[in-house]
This record gives sequence, structure tokens and C-alpha cells, in this order.
Amino acid sequence: MTTISFPDHRSLDFIGLGRLCIDLNANEIHRPMEDTVTFTKYVGGSPANITIAMAKLGLRTGFIGRVSDDAHGRFITRYLQDAGIDTKHVIVDRSGSVTGLTFTEIKSPTDCSILMYRDNVADLKLEPGDVSEDYIQSARALLISGTALAKSPSREAAFKAMELAIRHGVVIVFDIDYRPYTWTSADEIGTYYRLAAEKSDIIIGGREEFDLIEALDGPLMQDDEATAKQWFKHRAKLVVVKRGGDGSTAFSADGQKHVGAVFPAQVVKTFGAGDSFAGAFIYGLMQGWSIDRCQQFGSASASIVVSSHSCSDAMPTASQIQERIDRFVQQGI
Repeated sequence: MTTISFPDHRSLDFIGLGRLCIDLNANEIHRPMEDTVTFTKYVGGSPANITIAMAKLGLRTGFIGRVSDDAHGRFITRYLQDAGIDTKHVIVDRSGSVTGLTFTEIKSPTDCSILMYRDNVADLKLEPGDVSEDYIQSARALLISGTALAKSPSREAAFKAMELAIRHGVVIVFDIDYRPYTWTSADEIGTYYRLAAEKSDIIIGGREEFDLIEALDGPLMQDDEATAKQWFKHRAKLVVVKRGGDGSTAFSADGQKHVGAVFPAQVVKTFGAGDSFAGAFIYGLMQGWSIDRCQQFGSASASIVVSSHSCSDAMPTASQIQERIDRFVQQGI
């Protein structure tokens, strides 16, 4: 059975690093954004959502990031604290930066989009000096979000965190988390994603996100197995390729392939599924479960979140996920 080995005797299970922002989800669903009048505010950002998911599942979590020196920054920090996430390394940026905003459009359960405002955002002001070696070595796992690599000094802070994690045996999870905003070229995207993937133990991304890296090599093969083998030549022990409504495929360095199913759901919106999947999947790995069980747990978690209006608020507990699994196990999922 393929498992990932996490270090023992650490004060934290998991640290997320990177994007902390605000999601403004449309209240008037089934209409375009230009006709939407009201929105509901939630904490957002993939690394924040995944860390919140881990905290909801009962793990000891922390976060490294910067928030704006205003009400939005205070809202985010207070939310993390209320979720039980250690915020000693969530720093208030006093340079005049703002909180990134994500407006969501929910035209239908299958037609959703996002509009992000990412100019002068606090999370990209994270500096290498914000990353503490003592804090990194206190964790069993570190999550790096690809959006943290989009601009300096956040880029250098992320790579410093990865080097420290390697030094102290902390498992590095790289969530590619591609967002077109802030990046300046396809070559820049592919280069920095590749450098991060080479340092990672677990890599999670959509097919199109892996394509961004492989575009540097010429014509795209779009071959999931070939993609995984490329990273097994470096540090990776597990590569997970997500395909949205078609589920996920996990490849392990020992040559195994695990195809995950999708749980039925009353879908409200599509976003948030990847974050909830990742949180529950990583949680399972940290419990020493088989990859197949981790995928099942992640898929069940995703089915709960896509059935909700929110992402962060909807992250389920372990008992809620298990209840969803038990309910549909007779259907062969």
C-alpha cells in the first residue's frame, strides 16, 4: 500500500502559505455578473481554503501570509483565529496594500466564473524575512500555493519556505493554483512552477495547470502518466491530476495509478471543489490511509462544498464527510 511518510513529534500538522483574500459570491444566482446586485462575503484564496479545511478536520494548523491594514485584513485574521488556525505569522502589511477580491458569477451549476482584483495585494508583499525557520520546522507538512510565485517578494518567500522545509524533513505539498492575474508571461509561469514542482513531495493540479509547465518543452502530450513520471525524477512521491467533474487520478512513485470517482451532488457552483478535495485528501494522507481512501474522502468533501454557496464556510468535518460516503457507498462509489 502506497503511503506518504510525515515526520512525527511536531507542534503543528500543517502550515499553509500564500493567498489570503475575500470571496464575494453572487447571491442572485443563474444570472450574469453584470445583472448581480448583492454578494456575500467569505474568506477565500486556495491556500486559505485548504488550511481551513484541514482545521475543520481537526488538524493543528498555521498560516504564513500578509493581510492588508484595514477591515478586510482584520476580517481574514479573525476568521482564521476563530477556525483554530495559528496566525502568529499572518502579518499586517503596512505599505498601503489592499486585500485581493474575487467576485463570483453563478449562471448555472456548470457555468460559473470568477473576476479577481489582484493589483497591489497584501498577500504578494510576503517577504523572505517573514518566513521563520523555527516555524517551518514545527510542522509536519507545508502547503505552497502557485499564486504565491507570481510576483516578488512573495516568490522568494515561498522558495525560502520550501528550502527550510526540505532541510527539516517537512513534507511539501505544491498546489499549482494557477490564476492568470499578476503573471507577465507564459515562460515566467512555466519556469517558476517547474522550480517549485522540483522541490515538492506532493504535487496537485488540474490537467491544464500541468500543461502550463510542460509547454516549455514543446508540443503538449497531455499524458497524465508521463506528467507524473517527469516529477518522480525529482522529489515527488505523489502526483494528483484533477479533471473537475471527471474526478482525479493519483500516481505514486512506486508505479501505482489510482483513479478517483466523483460523488453525486446537488451542485450550486463549481468553484471550491478543488480546495475541499485537496484538504480532505491531504488529511487522509496524514492519517496514513491508502491513496484510494484519500481520493474517496476528498471527492466526498468536494461534493459537499459544491452543494453550498460558500467555499471556506462549507468545509466539512470528518464526520460529515464520512456520512456522505456511507450514504452513497451502496452505489459503488
